[in-house]
Amino acid sequence: MAVIVVTGIQAAGKSTVAQGLAERLERSVHLRGDLFRRMVVNGRVDMGPADPPAEALRQLRLRYALAATVADGYAEAGFDVVLQDIVLGEDLTEMLAAIRHRPLYAVVLAPRADAVQARDDERRARRGKVAYKPGDEGVADLDRYLREHTPRVGLWLDTSEQTADQTVDEVLSRVWTEGHV
Repeated sequence: MAVIVVTGIQAAGKSTVAQGLAERLERSVHLRGDLFRRMVVNGRVDMGPADPPAEALRQLRLRYALAATVADGYAEAGFDVVLQDIVLGEDLTEMLAAIRHRPLYAVVLAPRADAVQARDDERRARRGKVAYKPGDEGVADLDRYLREHTPRVGLWLDTSEQTADQTVDEVLSRVWTEGHV
């Protein structure tokens, strides 16, 4: 049994790819890290685009710690775990260190910023789901942060020109050798 951490910026395709990976593994769990954020009914402080409050950072680290613990629990119970969340910068190193189960793999979805913006625009038109506000510099800023501050661990993929199924195929063909942490 393995744990595969799938990360990237908002609208990079993490949820769709993680679900596709989990569906192709024989005994698997798709663990959505954001679930722990959404469980907070009162007192939740969300991360913002710049200078997040200390409480938002504390809650984010709690979310990562809970996700790591749950991933370990499922893996120890005999499941392959696909843990999907936005884990950028040194937080990725800390998240990977918090997961005790081995083997452990990391996949960083890194489509170009223009591809992410196009995907977000499509999601908005199709489902009303919005990661970035129109005209916001959020995509470019997060993409820059990902590329400049996230350690080059695991398998990094530019998925700009791929469908979700093509990305899942590529992950499954490469993660076992190139994604090992």
